[in-house]
Amino acid sequence: MVNRYAPWRYILLILIIAIGAVYAAPNLYGEDPALQITHRVNLVDEGELNNIRSTLETEAIDFRSLELDGNNVLVRFDSEEAQLKAATQVREALYASDRRYSIALNLAPATPEWLTALSALPMYLGLDLRGGVHFLMEVDMESAIQKSLERAAGELRSFMREEKIRYKAVQATAKKISIRFGTPEDRDAAKLLLEEEYRDFVIADSNDDRSWFVDISFNPTALDEERRSAIEQNISTLKNRVNELGVAEPVIQRQGAERVVVQLPGVQDTVRAKEILGATATLEFRLVHGSFAEWSAAQANGKAPIGTRLYTQSDGSPVLLKRSVIVTGDQIVGAASGIDQQSGTPDVTITMNAKGADRMAKITRENIGKPMGVVFIEDKFEFRDVDGEKRRIRTTESQVINVATIRDQLSKRFHITGLDSTREARDLALLLRAGALRAPMVIVEERTVGPSLGQENIDRGFLSVVVGFVLVLVFMAVYYKLFGLVANLALSLNLVFMVAILSIFQATLTLPGIAGIVLTVGMAVDANVLIFERIREEIRLGNTPQAAIYVGYEKAFGTIADANITTFIAAIVLFGFGTGPIQGFAVTLMIGIVSSMFTAIFGTRAVINLIYGRKQVTRLAI
Repeated sequence: MVNRYAPWRYILLILIIAIGAVYAAPNLYGEDPALQITHRVNLVDEGELNNIRSTLETEAIDFRSLELDGNNVLVRFDSEEAQLKAATQVREALYASDRRYSIALNLAPATPEWLTALSALPMYLGLDLRGGVHFLMEVDMESAIQKSLERAAGELRSFMREEKIRYKAVQATAKKISIRFGTPEDRDAAKLLLEEEYRDFVIADSNDDRSWFVDISFNPTALDEERRSAIEQNISTLKNRVNELGVAEPVIQRQGAERVVVQLPGVQDTVRAKEILGATATLEFRLVHGSFAEWSAAQANGKAPIGTRLYTQSDGSPVLLKRSVIVTGDQIVGAASGIDQQSGTPDVTITMNAKGADRMAKITRENIGKPMGVVFIEDKFEFRDVDGEKRRIRTTESQVINVATIRDQLSKRFHITGLDSTREARDLALLLRAGALRAPMVIVEERTVGPSLGQENIDRGFLSVVVGFVLVLVFMAVYYKLFGLVANLALSLNLVFMVAILSIFQATLTLPGIAGIVLTVGMAVDANVLIFERIREEIRLGNTPQAAIYVGYEKAFGTIADANITTFIAAIVLFGFGTGPIQGFAVTLMIGIVSSMFTAIFGTRAVINLIYGRKQVTRLAI
């Protein structure tokens, strides 16, 4: 019985090894501490490049390279100390002339260009290895409930107009909606209809000396549902925003009733991350009221006519908009930044959902020739000392970014202009595309996991892999001799393949993932142990060496497959039902199982056939 492989099998094996080596190689080069410098409006050119170089040379800060990377300047350093010092000095130098620069700390892969040209990139490292930021964010539930009541108030106005119910005013507060009536008869008639139509609300009546009211609030069940919906929508929006930021394998999960944990591996620019995560930017489209003279008069006396609100435009001038909102950011399903072909200024193309498109079409069709304003709304939080205590204060900034005359009926897709810069257009498109937060969120805890902690974890994980790997190599070489050395070669290739696969799919390696690799190193030789013991058994039964090799590989395959398939199923279950670290462990375990089966069965047999095939042997070194 001859043990040999056809030439194409060896060619295939060599090709797979070469591909694995190429795509595992980027992980050997590591990352450089770097500064990424951009301008919010203009493209960074050679002038800024020379200014940055001059600043670094003047301050005697050593840097590895300084280059234009697309629209950014990328400065690489040999140490984190030089990176931090350079960030301070470059910020002072650039801010002296223009404060619109953005200077971000970064970790830039040091992969050679010939590897990046082949799309060979290093694997991502998790927060526990690479470092990054950890945020604990709290949802402002009062704002969420108030916004829900405000939306309900709008629906109530429409309902009462359709039912021809006479009322004086509708006002929404943080706890209830109050509808004011002129007579008790109107109130009682309205209450009967409202109780029939709005069963999820608690409806009560009250009165004072001059007016009669119907007070509407959420019942306990509906209130709990609103709170649950608010935090779930915020989590969904945060995930979309993090995806837009390009962060690999973030952790975003609920903690308690009103808090969300966000972990962003590799992010060093915490200011930029906080701007995007915490922003509650949205848009409102409203019709314009009156003329410039009326706007100026309203600004002068501080009073807006009934049914209108006074806003400020981006240039500081006033404008009056009607209180009735045409559509809001909640109805936006798509947004893309670009350049307006007519004016050459930044713009954002908006795509509405069906409800928003119908509403926009109806209003614009009825108001062709009239101006419409676009309001940019953003909620911000800050901590202030009030009576000796630090309290969280929420402020809402509203600004009209665009006023344009309606020339034609608008529907599902249209664009807005009036933005100050391409950066502002990109950020607005990102926030709208990712969705509006249901309620404002404030960061109550922020932790930065430094690169030193990550490096310590990497060193310990690497040491555990090396120790386990060396012990297995020694055991196999001593116990199985030449066959053990072949198994050691396969085990080495197994590690290379695992790293290559993680890199190709840009998977994220965490400490539990390293645990999966260590476990795989111990399990990878199981298949070879089964094969080699079967070969020994066949020799003891009196079979020839060639027959023993053949039977050893053929008969042990079923047992190897059964054992690995059951472990693989367990890994799938862990990945499907686990989160975060558990998934990281499951991924490396699944990759290790597939890789170890290939190297242990196909790889070692190819080498053994190359050594013993086509030969008359009387003794095996096993």
